[in-house]
Amino acid sequence: MNNRYILAIETSCDETSVAVLKNEKELLSNIIASQVDSHKRFGGVVPEIASRHHVEIITTCIEEALEEAEIAADELSAVAVTQGPGLVGALLIGVAAAKAFAWANGLPLVAVNHMAGHLMAAQETESLSYPLLALLVSGGHTELVYVAEEGDYKIIGETRDDAVGEAYDKVGRLMGLAYPAGREIDELAHIGQNTYDFPRAMITQDNLDFSFSGLKSAFINLQHNAQQRGEHLSKEDLASSFQTAVMDILITKTKKALDHYPVKTLVVAGGVAANQGLRERLANDVRDVKIIFPPLRLCGDNAGMIAFAAAIELDKGRVAQLDLNAEPSLAFESWDGID
Repeated sequence: MNNRYILAIETSCDETSVAVLKNEKELLSNIIASQVDSHKRFGGVVPEIASRHHVEIITTCIEEALEEAEIAADELSAVAVTQGPGLVGALLIGVAAAKAFAWANGLPLVAVNHMAGHLMAAQETESLSYPLLALLVSGGHTELVYVAEEGDYKIIGETRDDAVGEAYDKVGRLMGLAYPAGREIDELAHIGQNTYDFPRAMITQDNLDFSFSGLKSAFINLQHNAQQRGEHLSKEDLASSFQTAVMDILITKTKKALDHYPVKTLVVAGGVAANQGLRERLANDVRDVKIIFPPLRLCGDNAGMIAFAAAIELDKGRVAQLDLNAEPSLAFESWDGID
């Protein structure tokens, strides 16, 4: 059997990444050029700056990925790229690069949903059995996804407003923490106490959707009122109280989903899947199901995860044409129950 090599490109936000995957399982390279330092002074990602950086570095990343994998372009089997969701300008750079590379080398082009990439990155930890549930938690998305079989993704619950990672970054900015703030809030939360009473929106409602806007607003109001009174609030206690509220929401909804759907595997993926507080709460509160996380190095945005998802698309014969366009609002199909 001949080896199959997939070159994957990811440019949905502020990481330019290119990877090479061998035979669906072995990542030969996964180059990631981060732009965090460029966006840190703004407290978040500036789309125009992100796009410019992608233009500057994408060709170099492709060359480095092939060199590290010790693969020539004529040995590749396909080219994969994130089609969406994400920042439209950033996505367009990756899509244009992938189409040009595919055309120049006579290779099939595979379009990948960014969230499918996050989910399927768990395959590097161990083989996945179906059906399964996934909790996808990132800077732009918070979703519960039912996966009946490989490549069949259906949203059964999602955020009505802010994504959980977005809430972390906004709260972190208010606390004076550097972007991205998730890791530092997690560290502070392990030092502080759950002192402040923040709302847990929608956890008593009979649905699987999330809401973090009210929590974020309550945090902002507490901070502003304290400043007006000249009171000092402990950053550690603020972080602990905020993170406890977030985890209560995530865990309650995840357990409710597991009660509704008969699965034995829960995949937890996305950038927030690296949060130690979330991992601890899942270990303590979610039982009778195997919990699988991608490796920490694959939790953030990277092309390796896109390659894993692309292998499934290729197996199913889902090949894109050279008129492929970016879809910044690309989403899985929503679903309200098992057939």
